[in-house]
Amino acid sequence: MIELHDITKNYQTGDMTLQVLKGISFRVEDGELCAIMGPSGSGKSTLMNIIGCLDTLTSGSYFLDGESVASFDETALARVRNRKVGFVFQSFNLLARTTALDNVALPLLYAGVSGAERRERAIAALTAVGLADRLDHKPNQLSGGQQQRVAIARAIVTTPSLILADEPTGNLDSRSSVEVMEIFQQLNAQLGITILFVTHEPDIMAYTRRVLRIRDGYLGADELNLTPRSATAELAAFTDVIPLPPRVPVPA
Repeated sequence: MIELHDITKNYQTGDMTLQVLKGISFRVEDGELCAIMGPSGSGKSTLMNIIGCLDTLTSGSYFLDGESVASFDETALARVRNRKVGFVFQSFNLLARTTALDNVALPLLYAGVSGAERRERAIAALTAVGLADRLDHKPNQLSGGQQQRVAIARAIVTTPSLILADEPTGNLDSRSSVEVMEIFQQLNAQLGITILFVTHEPDIMAYTRRVLRIRDGYLGADELNLTPRSATAELAAFTDVIPLPPRVPVPA
């Protein structure tokens, strides 16, 4: 699905050239659950932006589903961002004065989906993340964990084949972080969605099956995790305090 060959990314500041990515190469197959891990300033977020077609590379080649991204015009890039890739960010990026339902339906509006279908699919996505009873709540009426679940619902409402999550638990408490990781693991296991996390947290890395370590712009290691942690099992320790809402897969 994702193939990167000798990717570099430079930024020009006056007479100085800052090289952020330095010859990154790897391949991610359909259905993988991976973490791109590295300290702040390592280039991992820049790499995610390139994979998500939010930024362009300086040199090298990037193939998405066998097609060279360099050949895409602006319309094709916008279509990839709207339909093929779902984005989840640390800061949620929800519209403050808009309900959870309308926040989730927004990508479908841009895709030209009818109002009735937008509502139906947005409700299904929110139900899939356990927020069927929060459809009309605005972000300031939701906890941090609930806001991130709205963001995940927005990411999956277009039924993407790839989700890119940039520090998705960075603003969450321990329980909410595990709840969010459970959703990602279920989306990967039940729907086969390829998921890439960008993180500096070893705890998040431990839920994935593969870790790509980035440091100083280089790919330092590509490791398999044969015994990933199960978020569902860990949440069992919390269920005697606050019952979890039921979740169902979002329809394709």
